[in-house]
Amino acid sequence: MKLTTLLGRRAEREAVEKLLEAARVGNSGTIILRGQPGIGKTALLDYAREAGSPVFRVVGCVGVESEALFAFAALHQLCAPLLDEAKRLPESQRVAIDVAFGSRGGPAPDMFLVGLATLNLLTDAAEAAPLLCLIDDAQWLDPASAQVLAFVSRRIAHERVAMMFASRELETDGLHPVTADAVELRLEGLRDADSRSLLMRGAHAPVDEKVRDRILAEARGNPLALLEFPRRARLTELAGGFESPGALNVPRRIEEGFRRRSAGLSEDAQLLLLLAAADATGDAVLLWRAAEELGITPAAVEPAQETGLIEVDTRVRFRHPLVRSAVYRSATPETRRRAHRALAAATDPRTDPDRRAWHHASGVVGVSEDAAAELERSAERTRARGGVAAAAAFLQRATELTPEPAVRARRALAAAHAKHDAGASAAAEELLTVAELGPLDELQRARVDLLRARITFHLTQSNDVPAMLLEAARNLTVLDPALARETYLHAIDAALVVDASSVAEVADVARSAPPPPGEPSPPDLLLDALVATFAIGYAAGAPPVRRAMEAFRDHGFDGEATGEMGSRRWLWLATRTAAAFFDDDIGITLADRNVRLAREAGALTTLPLSLVALSSALVLTGDLSRAAEVAAEEAAITTATDAVPLLYGQLYVAAWGGHELDTRRLFKASVANAGERLSEAATAHYALAVLLNGLGQYGAARDAAAWSNEMGELVNSSLTLPELVEASVRANDPDGASAAADELSTRAAASGTAWALGLAARSRALVTTDPTAETCYQEAIRHLQNSRMKGHLARTHLVYGEWLRREGRRQSAREQLRTAHEMLTDMRADAFAARAARELRATGQHPRNRSTEPGTELTAHEQLVARLVATGSTSREVATQLFLSPRTIDAHLRNIYRKLGISSRKQLRDLLNP
Repeated sequence: MKLTTLLGRRAEREAVEKLLEAARVGNSGTIILRGQPGIGKTALLDYAREAGSPVFRVVGCVGVESEALFAFAALHQLCAPLLDEAKRLPESQRVAIDVAFGSRGGPAPDMFLVGLATLNLLTDAAEAAPLLCLIDDAQWLDPASAQVLAFVSRRIAHERVAMMFASRELETDGLHPVTADAVELRLEGLRDADSRSLLMRGAHAPVDEKVRDRILAEARGNPLALLEFPRRARLTELAGGFESPGALNVPRRIEEGFRRRSAGLSEDAQLLLLLAAADATGDAVLLWRAAEELGITPAAVEPAQETGLIEVDTRVRFRHPLVRSAVYRSATPETRRRAHRALAAATDPRTDPDRRAWHHASGVVGVSEDAAAELERSAERTRARGGVAAAAAFLQRATELTPEPAVRARRALAAAHAKHDAGASAAAEELLTVAELGPLDELQRARVDLLRARITFHLTQSNDVPAMLLEAARNLTVLDPALARETYLHAIDAALVVDASSVAEVADVARSAPPPPGEPSPPDLLLDALVATFAIGYAAGAPPVRRAMEAFRDHGFDGEATGEMGSRRWLWLATRTAAAFFDDDIGITLADRNVRLAREAGALTTLPLSLVALSSALVLTGDLSRAAEVAAEEAAITTATDAVPLLYGQLYVAAWGGHELDTRRLFKASVANAGERLSEAATAHYALAVLLNGLGQYGAARDAAAWSNEMGELVNSSLTLPELVEASVRANDPDGASAAADELSTRAAASGTAWALGLAARSRALVTTDPTAETCYQEAIRHLQNSRMKGHLARTHLVYGEWLRREGRRQSAREQLRTAHEMLTDMRADAFAARAARELRATGQHPRNRSTEPGTELTAHEQLVARLVATGSTSREVATQLFLSPRTIDAHLRNIYRKLGISSRKQLRDLLNP
C-alpha cells in the first residue's frame, strides 16, 4: 500500500514519526511491529521509508522462509550497501564480518564480534546521514542474522539510527525482547469505518450490502484481505454473494486470492513466478538463467507483471510476502522440484555453492548421495563462517537424503553435534536416535553416549551427568585416548557444578584415564592434578596442581586453534583451581589472560564468565573500585546479549564493600538462579558470610560460612575457611573455629603460598587464647604483605588491633587499627572500616573521615569509561572493548564531564592520574 492508502493507524504513524525524529537528533530507537499476515506491517515500513525521505538513508532486508538455512543471509542483505565503509572498522571486526559473509576464509568469528562489527558499520554510516533500517518478515530471519540484529538493536543508544522490525510470531523470531526500550506495536484490525472505506476503494463493481457486511466480518479489519477480496471476487459474488462458503482463515484466504490471480496465467508465466518464489536472492540474472534452463522466454514476464503480483527489473520483487508463499504452495511437488533443479543448474557453484547445494537437494526425489555430500560440504563451509544453526540444517537434510545406512548414521551424529552446538538440544536428541539405528562403530557409539551426556547436562544439569560422562570416557579409553581424557575432565567439572560431594568418587574413577597420547598439554596436567586432589587428598594434589598452573601460565595462547581439548577451553577451571590452592599470583594472571583472550576474540559468550572471575579476584586484592568496574562491564555485556545474569562479581563487591541491602538482594537472586547447583549456592553463602563478619553479626556469619564449607566445593571451602574461623571465634564456638583453623593450616602447608600461610597464621592467632597469638598475628602480616591479597592484609591488621585492645594494650592497638582503618577506607570496604573505626574510638582516638575521591560520583560503568579514557584510549578503542558504539562512549563522557565539573579528556586524565 502507498502512503495515501494507509487508513487509520494514527497511533502507529505517530510512533514511527517519533522514532524518526529522535534518531534524526542522535537518539536511536527500535520499533517492533507484530501482527498476522496482511495486517499492515509492511505498509507501516513503507510509511517509515516515505516519512524519512529524503533525510534518512534507508537499508533493509526481508526474511524469507527458505533463506533461514543460510547463515547471515539477511544480515548480508541489510549491510551490502554499506560494505564499502567496512574499511573503517578495526581489523578484528573487519575480518569477522568478511568471514561471516564468505568474502574471506578464517576461523569462525564469535557471533557477538560480528554484531559489534555490524553496530559500528551502521553507526559509521549514520555519521553522514541518519540511517533507517527496515527488517520485514523477521520471523523468517536466519538465526545468525536474528541474533546479530537483536544484539545491535540493544546497543544503539546515542546514534542516528532507527530500526524497525516487522514480524508475524512472537515465539519464532528471536526478537523478544530486542531491548527494554523497544516500542512494541501489536497491529490489530482496522476500525469498521476505515475497513469499509478500504473495501470500497478496491471494489471494481457495486457490492451488495449484505455481501459487504459479510466480507467486513470475515476480514476482521485485515487491510490486505479487504483489498484482495474484491479483486478476486466474481461479479455475481459481489452483487449477491452467490458463492460456496469457504473455511479458510484470513491469511490463507489472502494466499488463495493471490493464487487465483496467478492461476489464469500461461504455464510459462506460472513457472516463471515459481522460479522467483523458490529463489530468495531476488537476482534477476539468476532468474533468467533458470528460466532459460526450462525453455521460458522473457515474454512470459509481461503477463506475470500485469497481475501486479511481481516486478522484475534489475531485481525481483513480489508485491507482498504472501504472494511468494501462495505461488510456492500452489505448485505441485514435482513442479517445485523442477524449479529447484533449474535454479541449481543456473547457480554458479564457485560463487554460491551453498544455495546451489540446497536447490539441488530440493530437486531430488527420494535419496541422493551426490546431493547429500554436497550439503555436507556446505555445512562445513557455513560452520567455518560461524553459522552453526545453518550447518545443522544442512547436515540434517543431508542425513535425510543419504541412501547408505552407515553414512546416514555418521551424518546424523554430525548433525546432532551441530544441533546441540546451535542450542537445539531437543532436535539433537532426535538425530541421536536416528544415528543409533546405525550401523555405528565403537567410536561412534561412544561419541553418541558422550553427546547424550552433554545434552543432558545442558538441559537438566542433573546428578546423573557425571556418571554418564564417566561411562563415555571409559568407552573412549582405547578408541580415542585424547577424547577420553577430555571427557574425564568434563566429568570432574560437571561434578563440581552439580554435586561437589560426588567429586571424590568421580575422580577415583578418572584415575584409570589413559596417559596422554603425546607431550602432556596444560589440560592434561590439570586432569591429573584434579584426580590427585580429589581421589587422594589436598596435599597430594598440591604439587601437580602447581605444575598445571605453571603450564597454563607459560602456555602461548595467541593463535591457538580452539578445540575440544584446547587450553583456552579450560582456562576458567584452571583459574578456579589456582584460587582453591591459594595461588594468588598465577590465579590473577590467568584471570587477566582469560579476559584479554576473550575480549580479543570478541567472544561475548565467554567474556562475562571471565570478567566475573577477574572481578572476584580483584575484590580479594582490595581493589574494590576496579572490581566494581569489571563487574559493571560484565553486567552490561550480559544484558546486551540477553544471557543469564552472572551475579557473583557484583555480589563479591557488595559483600566486601559492606553494602547490606545490595548483598542480600544479590544473594537471594544468586541462590534462586543456582537452583540445585549447590556449588553456586555455596559461593553466594561465602559472600554473605563476608558481609556478616563485616557487620559484626557473627552468629549468622558462622551459619552462612558453615553452609558454604559443608558443600565440599574446593574453591568455596578454601575461601570460606578463614571466614568460618573468625565468625566461630566471635560466636563462642571454639570447637568449630579450631576445626576450621586446623583444616586451613593443613591446606596452607600443602600450598605453601604467602596468601595461604598468612590466612593460616591469622586463623591460629584467632583461636589461640595465650600470648603466643601475637606471634601468629605478626607472622600473618608478614606473609600477607608478600601476597597480592591486600584485603585480607587489612583485615588481619583489624583483628590484630581488636586483640591488642582486649589485651589492654591501647597504644599498640591504635597503630594496628589506624592502619586497618586507612586501608579498608581506601579500598571502600565500608563495613570492615566501620568496625575499625568503632575499635579506634574505644581506644580514645577518632578515625579520620574519608575524603571524597575524584570519580566517586560516577556510576561503576561511568568509572570504567572514565578510567579507560584517562589512560589515553580513544572513543573507538573504548567502544571496541566495551562492545558499544563510539557515539555511546561520547554520550557517557558528556555525563562524566558534567558530574566532575570538567570539559576535556586532558582534565579527566589530570584528575584521575594526578
